[in-house]
Amino acid sequence: MQLNLTKPICFFDLETTGINISKDRIVEIAILKVHPNGKEERYTQRVNPEMPIPAEVTLVHGISDADVADMPTFLEISKEVHTMIKDSDLGGYNSNRFDIPLLAEELLRADVDFDMKNKVSIDVQTIFHKMEQRTLSAAYKFYCDKNLDNAHSAEADTVATYEVLKSQLDRYDELENDANFLADFSSRKKFADFAGFIIYNKKDEECFAFGKHKGKLVTDVLDKEPGYFGWLLNADFPRYTKKVLTAIKLRAFNNKLS
Repeated sequence: MQLNLTKPICFFDLETTGINISKDRIVEIAILKVHPNGKEERYTQRVNPEMPIPAEVTLVHGISDADVADMPTFLEISKEVHTMIKDSDLGGYNSNRFDIPLLAEELLRADVDFDMKNKVSIDVQTIFHKMEQRTLSAAYKFYCDKNLDNAHSAEADTVATYEVLKSQLDRYDELENDANFLADFSSRKKFADFAGFIIYNKKDEECFAFGKHKGKLVTDVLDKEPGYFGWLLNADFPRYTKKVLTAIKLRAFNNKLS
């Protein structure tokens, strides 16, 4: 089943130096852009992360320091990556919890003002886990009856993710062929930031999802404990989380003035 799209969607996958969203860097990015008319564009680029790739990570994706030594940095490709995805929804495998947050960090680090306004994200892993609970390789075999060769190659994983989603639509009648429905179905909790440090409550108010203020309204905490905001900005939190916190603080300040 082909996707019923009203705007392009970019399926993408990252290979990285590790799993720390704030500190780790991209070593390979692959994007498959699917347009509403079915046209496909592909982009794959290895990246010099400007930091060592741990040996145990190289064992997973097969990319070593020598493989990326002469590759461009993410800063050098950031604008072309953003140009490709800026008009699109996003899709991936475990993308809501890892790939999108880490990509956002890299873009913000390169001074590209990326956010998810007017975008939805479809996480194929969440759909799979809700339906079958397996890995991407097993999902590819289960849904597409194919073996996933070159697993942990960004391009192979990206293409497999797209094919799995199309097969999921064929298999499950309850899945609507609509990007907004699939994004909602593949989400877990409603976060204000990508990394899940700030979550919306039932009234759509931003609350902290961690630490001593877990469950409390962000606006209440920042009002009663202004020093906490400064600590958050200087602590090791993702740039996008800090961006969201700053926006909340500015909104509260403007509301007081109005």
